[in-house]
Amino acid sequence: MDIAVNVSRGKIVHRGTRTLGMDERESLAAIYEWLPDAGDDAAVVDDLIFTTDMLHQRTDFPAGTTRYTAGWRAVGASLSDVAAMGADATAAIAVYAAPEFDPGELHAFIEGARDVCELTDSRYVGGDLDQHDEFTVASSAIGHTDTPTLRSTASPGDIVCVTGTLGRTGTALRLFEQGAHERANALFQFEPRVSAGQVLAPYVSAMMDSSDGLARSLHQLADASDCGFAIEWDRVPLDETVSELATTDEEEREFGLYTGEDFELVFTIPHDRIDAARDASPIPIAVVGNVTDHDVMIDDEPLPDRGYTHGR
Repeated sequence: MDIAVNVSRGKIVHRGTRTLGMDERESLAAIYEWLPDAGDDAAVVDDLIFTTDMLHQRTDFPAGTTRYTAGWRAVGASLSDVAAMGADATAAIAVYAAPEFDPGELHAFIEGARDVCELTDSRYVGGDLDQHDEFTVASSAIGHTDTPTLRSTASPGDIVCVTGTLGRTGTALRLFEQGAHERANALFQFEPRVSAGQVLAPYVSAMMDSSDGLARSLHQLADASDCGFAIEWDRVPLDETVSELATTDEEEREFGLYTGEDFELVFTIPHDRIDAARDASPIPIAVVGNVTDHDVMIDDEPLPDRGYTHGR
């Protein structure tokens, strides 16, 4: 069985075999038994950080997504995993697969990939082309650090924080549905938090990105660190577009907690380090709760372990 595993965004690549009857999370649990070193946003080999992702037209690029945005978002997803390890970003590559190769679309994709790399002081250095019946991108990124930040080192008594704002992707999806494609594409072009990850790394106890949503990220951190969380909904930093486009309080929660793909950093940090981390961070940090001994709670109620899951 030839298996390549990436823990970034929960992706698993199988070559020469198929896993039947399991969704993404069940498959990951099986993989972790075979590869006990798996479990963080990216693989660590000496000081090298490596990650890979696969995105598809049907599940990741709504109708109206430009190829420029697709290049930005696909490569940005891998750069976000590098950020979550507290590493610098060195370079990225991508496999571009489509039913046909339109020169304009291909050039736009490359420009998007180049621009998101430039934003993180890294380089887009090419990749591969393949013909496929569905537009699909497989992207990889590498970085370097001597002290990677992990998911497994949170401690009860720490506080839990997020960078930036949440819910941006949920509102972008709503705008795509409404046909407001220009604005939706702009929201989809997120900034990978590479510089923030590097600055925060000396202060945090554990860190990951929020690609699967805040709720699922907290459950993943809890599982990895054998701890729990108590968060407060009123402290979750919602993007300004959420109040504009969400029609109910329930929908606001959906965008802020469960939709995911916002690619912010979720991290734990000792109380006595938060002021220094805030002073050093290039972007705002919100404290959303505390690390506890067990259970993942929001406003004293269980927080469902829910987010986007492949295979369902």
